Amino acid sequence: MDPKLTEVSQLFERFKAAFSRNDFDTCTRLLSQLKVSLTQFRSLPPLFEATPNAIHELNLARDIYEHAVVLSVKTEDQDAFERDFFQLKPYYTDAGNRLPPSPQEHPILGLNLLRLLVQNRIAEFHTELELLSSAAMENPCIKHAVELEQSFMEGAYNRVLSARQTVPHETYVYFMDLLAKTVRDEISGCSEKAYDFLAISDAQKMLLFSSEQELLEYIKEEHSEWEIKNGFVYLQKAKESTPCKEIPSLQLINQTLSYARELERIV
Repeated sequence: MDPKLTEVSQLFERFKAAFSRNDFDTCTRLLSQLKVSLTQFRSLPPLFEATPNAIHELNLARDIYEHAVVLSVKTEDQDAFERDFFQLKPYYTDAGNRLPPSPQEHPILGLNLLRLLVQNRIAEFHTELELLSSAAMENPCIKHAVELEQSFMEGAYNRVLSARQTVPHETYVYFMDLLAKTVRDEISGCSEKAYDFLAISDAQKMLLFSSEQELLEYIKEEHSEWEIKNGFVYLQKAKESTPCKEIPSLQLINQTLSYARELERIV
């Protein structure tokens, strides 16, 4: 075997050993070395040269980048996730006809869809969906992300939060927790506009918490401007702290009538 390939394989074994014992600092250090070492192989993207060990090198590189994506989730580093995912993606697309399918492909593609949903990058979410085959769309990991997006767009937030209990892969929990926070922030923002105060039981139900203690912790961490008194959550202070912008209705009406007159003259 090529000495360079042997060296990278041995380094990757050390990475996996550190990964299995959750030594993420060592993993991050070894991953940087692995990425530098992979640049020695001309069989990898974007060159794809037909070297004697091309298949082995491609398979090893794909495995390394798949572990890198999972590592970024373990360390809760969304920027690293995006970088590593885009380095991995050519192995699923451009090198797809050179390698056997990876069992991690659909979980990682679904994980990326979930990340885009959490970051509210809906256009990119649908672009990624368009690139998937009909067979991939039937995979539970992909279907989970698609159903979440539909529930989110419909405002069925209870379905979004309950989906955390049925994640198709353990790595999804991190992004599901972020999505739950996004949902509750959206609900609380609407509540501030709609109500002066709410009973604690109603606020708990509205924000989809299973216990009053969870609600109180959320308010303490995210909405310190809310006031809890006599069994009620008072949102009035939040309203008062938010500047109210008046809509210049008369000006808008005059502009609209002006546009209508100009269109009539043109026609």
